[in-house]
Amino acid sequence: MTSRAISTRLRKRPEERRDEILAAAATIAIDEGLERITLRAVAERLGVRPGLITHYFPAADDLVVRAFARAAEAERERFFPSGGGPLDRLAHFLHHIETGASQPLARLWLNARHLARFRPALNDELEKQDALDRARLVSLIRDGIASGDFGETDAEAAGIRILIAIDGSGSYVNSPGDYTRPVYRHFVADVAEWVLRISPGSLRRAIDARRASPDSS
Repeated sequence: MTSRAISTRLRKRPEERRDEILAAAATIAIDEGLERITLRAVAERLGVRPGLITHYFPAADDLVVRAFARAAEAERERFFPSGGGPLDRLAHFLHHIETGASQPLARLWLNARHLARFRPALNDELEKQDALDRARLVSLIRDGIASGDFGETDAEAAGIRILIAIDGSGSYVNSPGDYTRPVYRHFVADVAEWVLRISPGSLRRAIDARRASPDSS
């Protein structure tokens, strides 16, 4: 069998290769920051020539934007499950924040918000992903209002307040200080309980129960 035949057999379909490139770029973004995404860095991670990356993403800026979108989309599906009641779904989301599972993505969002000042395409994508996150959270809140898990409130306003609380706590993600005290760790949950008019302690108990569950990842 000739080497040409082997090469042809192992050649990946364009959509598979593109997905592989985006996955590698998203990993670099989370591990090292969006600034570290270059055509060469992605090529080295995949063990291919930089020219292959250029074939799919001629402009490195486009790859940066798509890598951020890829990471944000994965985050949304992981932190906003579709199954379970509204209170349990909210507890799942806040559990990831309190345990630090969301810290890599918090760093990425902080990184993206800084760079977006100078990169219009990244700013557009950031606003798009932000709107999708907000829509997912507002939908959850509306489900909770309908089911009686949450009190009557303006779902969109409540969602915005919770997201601002998340962004505020996330702004400390790169700080070396000790932010493990309950007042820091439970801040977002406290805000959520307040804006959603949840019976005091109910959300805290739901989060604690998820923490104790072996399937809490």
